[in-house]
Amino acid sequence: MTYTLLLLPDFLLIALGWLICRRTPLGRPVWDGVERLVYYVLFPALLFGAIMRYPLQLDTALPLAGSTLVVIGVSIALSMALKHAPGVDPRLHASGAQTAFRFNTYVALALAERLGGTQGLAWMAVLVSVSVPVCNVAAVWPLARHGGHGYLRELARNPLILATVGGLLCNLLSLRLPDIAALTLSRMGAAALPLGLMAVGAGLQVGALREAPRLATGFMLIKHLVMPLTALLVVRALGLPMQQQVIVVAFCAMPTASSAYVLAVRMGGHGGFVAGLVSLSTLIAMVSLPAALAVLAALG
Repeated sequence: MTYTLLLLPDFLLIALGWLICRRTPLGRPVWDGVERLVYYVLFPALLFGAIMRYPLQLDTALPLAGSTLVVIGVSIALSMALKHAPGVDPRLHASGAQTAFRFNTYVALALAERLGGTQGLAWMAVLVSVSVPVCNVAAVWPLARHGGHGYLRELARNPLILATVGGLLCNLLSLRLPDIAALTLSRMGAAALPLGLMAVGAGLQVGALREAPRLATGFMLIKHLVMPLTALLVVRALGLPMQQQVIVVAFCAMPTASSAYVLAVRMGGHGGFVAGLVSLSTLIAMVSLPAALAVLAALG
């Protein structure tokens, strides 16, 4: 139940953003500015700070990272394959594919501390460090192709990718930020999640998922059924220690990233469809996340 309650504030923030945008003078023009602030400043600060916070230890990182990247690779492949299903709208697919494999970084780190204390938090930071660049590259690719943008150019200037790659390089080089810089980044990152989730709510179009219900179902099945089940199979096959198995399975059962909405809007995708997917993913994860951990515990 505690895992479910951990996700409830995220959904309430989405609902609050929807309410503020539609029932107060803080309408759509305000949220356009919020989206740009989150995309170009706050989320990059969150990602860079999270990656820099914990030194990477390769002997521990390799099995953890390897198992997680296998799961993410399967999910990316399946989400891209949905493009070839009959009747799929290319713009909706390019916008929503990322929701099938991306994850909510803040929820992941918060849950890791509950599950494994300081050690669990350090392991989750490893997963975030290696997964964020891969997920962001895979998220940008279909949007860039559909929008006619140069893919390499989009990668080279995407703030989320620049922040994560920069953080990973600094971490591997054992560079550390001065305390005042680290604290500033931490406070900027702390603003990213609530504003990002409220922006999702502000952009939510309740009927948008009805434009492609089968496609939305496919993305959510990959995210909340295929990913956790694949994680369970992989960690058991590799024989990871039980505490590490818990962290990997929890990571793969996370709700999707709220920044998926901001990325779709900034790159000319269908923001309302993605906002609906983010909201739906948050709701589903309230059930699927505790269920995945319960199955792992039952397997012992």
